[in-house]
Amino acid sequence: MKLRMRTKFLLSMLLICAGLTCTTLLLVRNSVRSQVKKELFDDLQNSVSTFERFQQQRETTLSRSADLLADLPNLRALMTTEHEATIQDGSTPFARLAGSDIFLLADRAGNVVALHTSKPGFTREIAQQSLDASLNKQSSPWWYGDQHLYEVFLKPIYFGPAAADRLLGFMVIGYEIDDSVAAEVSRIAASQVAFFYEDKIVRTTLSPAHEAEFAKLAFSRPGANFSNPEEVQLGDERFLGTSVELAAGETSSVRLSVLKSYDQATAFLDDLNRLLLALGLATMGAGSILVFFICHTFTRPLGNLVAGVRALGKGDFTYHLDARGGDEVAEVTASFNRMRGSLLKTQQELLEAERLATIGRMASSISHDLRHSLAAIVANAEFLCESRLSAEQREDLYQEVRIAVNQMTELIDSLLEFSRTRESLRPSYGSVKDTVERVVHTIRARPDFRPIQIGVRQQGNGNGWFDPRKLERALYNLILNACEAIPGEDGRIEIEIREVTDGVAIRVADNGRGIPDSIRGSLFEPFTSWGKENGTGLGLTVVQKIVQDHGGDVVVESTGPTGTVFLVRLPLVSSSVTDAGGVRMGLAPPPRPKPVPSE
Repeated sequence: MKLRMRTKFLLSMLLICAGLTCTTLLLVRNSVRSQVKKELFDDLQNSVSTFERFQQQRETTLSRSADLLADLPNLRALMTTEHEATIQDGSTPFARLAGSDIFLLADRAGNVVALHTSKPGFTREIAQQSLDASLNKQSSPWWYGDQHLYEVFLKPIYFGPAAADRLLGFMVIGYEIDDSVAAEVSRIAASQVAFFYEDKIVRTTLSPAHEAEFAKLAFSRPGANFSNPEEVQLGDERFLGTSVELAAGETSSVRLSVLKSYDQATAFLDDLNRLLLALGLATMGAGSILVFFICHTFTRPLGNLVAGVRALGKGDFTYHLDARGGDEVAEVTASFNRMRGSLLKTQQELLEAERLATIGRMASSISHDLRHSLAAIVANAEFLCESRLSAEQREDLYQEVRIAVNQMTELIDSLLEFSRTRESLRPSYGSVKDTVERVVHTIRARPDFRPIQIGVRQQGNGNGWFDPRKLERALYNLILNACEAIPGEDGRIEIEIREVTDGVAIRVADNGRGIPDSIRGSLFEPFTSWGKENGTGLGLTVVQKIVQDHGGDVVVESTGPTGTVFLVRLPLVSSSVTDAGGVRMGLAPPPRPKPVPSE
């Protein structure tokens, strides 16, 4: 598909605008996403730092509370009783005073003698196991049991000064990481949080579906070390997360994971993208309109010039071009006008020269053929004057004169054929096969063509309206050429009449020597002849003229050393509708194919 220059300019500008707009959108989108990701990273770091400070303050407060409670005389006195039930009952005021989520007292052997928790589930057995582990480590660990996670502070209780080392037992206080703590941390950090004990999620603000997926990620595994925030995909939502170790031990670890929703943070980008896209489309539309007018201004002179070139290509040498302006296009237009004038003058000179040359060739050919026939007539007429000739000799001379006269008549008829129009046809309803057989009978009557085998076959209907006399003349010329082109002894001609849409196709195939390359391009032009002593060069020209007057055409279907095939396509109609002059109606000629060279 050919595109106009205006269309090319418009498409180019559209592509450039679209490319720049898309590139700008991508750059802006990536830049904003990078900036949002960086801000989220900073927020996560700040959230972790904020929680760590909050944790330190809470630990300091609980540690001081534990020191104060461990030094209370009433508590020391209670521990001296060494009676478990008494200590359990008497420790209730101290547990309330501590205000912690867990309050535990143990004797000097490390056995739990009193336990108070804000929520049920953390049993004395679990507390005993946790206390034994803490005493062995000699640290302030995290205790976990039955989905309860506590950060505890272990303080020894002495009788008298601590330097005296008269140990009465141990006191443990701590707070639980529960839903309220997780919600408070989430609010402080402005993020989703999850507390892990080893690989178990103890408390989290994530939804149940996200919690289940998050527990399966390597991000949440013990020992995972993320110094920088990482992207985490939970369902259809993306998060940026980081983890911090709250306590690391040989057998257990406590971690806090902080997650910020990346999709929520970048939700505004969708609105921004739509805005930028709308601006880009508006820019492209305005740019397209501007480019259209600019292109129209620059390409209109070129369009006029192209129209002039097309008109010149069709043979119109009078197409007017306005060469206004002083730019390059105006100069080209003025040059084209001068060139067109020169071509018109040259064409007229060539036509005149061709006309004179054609007249010369025609006069030369006609004079040669007429002179040849007249010479035969004169010579034979002189011989007829001899009185010593026998009747048989006189008959032979008469036949020679008759042949010469027929040749002259044939030449004159061929020349007259070119002056006749299509209206000179006298169509009648008949059979194409009958016409072909009459031509074959006439050809076979000539003694020199009797050895040639001529076969005729028909497929389908070959009846219709045509001028039988002129079609007979055209087929005679065509078959005569075939007979003259093949060897006399082994000559063979096959004529096929086949019914086709709206007419018949007549194929004339011979086994002659083929058409030489030198005349293939001008085969149907007048006075084109090759290899014939008495040829006029008008036979195939007359064939083409008669067939085209019928609305058909004749072409060379194939040619080569093994023979030549001519194809005649002849439209036929079965209706008897004719015009006032007897010319068949409704025979609009089909598109005429380019003639192919023939014999």
